[in-house]
Amino acid sequence: MSTRNSVDYKPFEPKVAGGRARAIPWLTVMAGSLITIVPIVATIPILPPFGFVMLLAWRLLARYALRPWAAAPLGLFDDLLSGQPLGSAVLLWSLAFVVIDMIEQRLVFRDFWQDWLIASGGIACCALGGRFLAVRVGTHVDTVLLAQIVITMMLFPWPRASWR
Repeated sequence: MSTRNSVDYKPFEPKVAGGRARAIPWLTVMAGSLITIVPIVATIPILPPFGFVMLLAWRLLARYALRPWAAAPLGLFDDLLSGQPLGSAVLLWSLAFVVIDMIEQRLVFRDFWQDWLIASGGIACCALGGRFLAVRVGTHVDTVLLAQIVITMMLFPWPRASWR
């Protein structure tokens, strides 16, 4: 069966650029995940998940920069570095991509505030999901987790037009 006769053929869908342009989103998400290995001394561990923030930024602000399956290998890379249970970021990041795809099917046009709300919801859900996958339920980490979620939401990229 040829590609042009297939049901999934989309001739007007933008293609992903080749070469270095395809590697830049992967490298920036991996660099964001690598920040967790930098030795930072803090009394409260509220270091945001920079890898996930970079992944969301690429997915929401440059839709075709990453393929839909890219969340799984990037999540595995983050799991190997962050100390979370193996597979937690794979699951949570892939679910975030699926939810963003479902939202994009409903919202044809989005502005920055809708992107920021989608990213904030993804950040909160992934942080809470990671908490329940990594820590026992009775552990008192909710205040620190809430501070981490708020800080991470504020770190999501802001376009220049919103600063005016």
